[in-house]
Amino acid sequence: MATVLIVDDQQVIRDLVSHVLSSKGFDVTTAENSREALEKAQMKRFDLVITDINMPGGSGIILASDLRELDDYKYVPILVMTTETAQYRKDKAKAAGASGWLTKPFDPERLLTAVNRLLTKA
Repeated sequence: MATVLIVDDQQVIRDLVSHVLSSKGFDVTTAENSREALEKAQMKRFDLVITDINMPGGSGIILASDLRELDDYKYVPILVMTTETAQYRKDKAKAAGASGWLTKPFDPERLLTAVNRLLTKA
């Protein structure tokens, strides 16, 4: 099954997303900030990255941009999952390399649909 890196500064979000995905057979790894996520991404290639935008130690937008600079992550889907709804944020995330956007709080079925859609396109 696909490997997924979940990046969020809130433990409860990491746990919820991890539970939803691992219950469907995904191999899940978590990170609490973009710096930790980048380190993990350099040690292991993930099939999908799900990241929050607003986190201490670097935003998810910066993480997306940093990942896109790595050869192994040029085409890996990056799903932004955030409470942000402003269009300029979505545009900024897309310009940095985000492949999709999901608003928190998330519905588990919408999350699974988005994940499967992104993995199918990859």
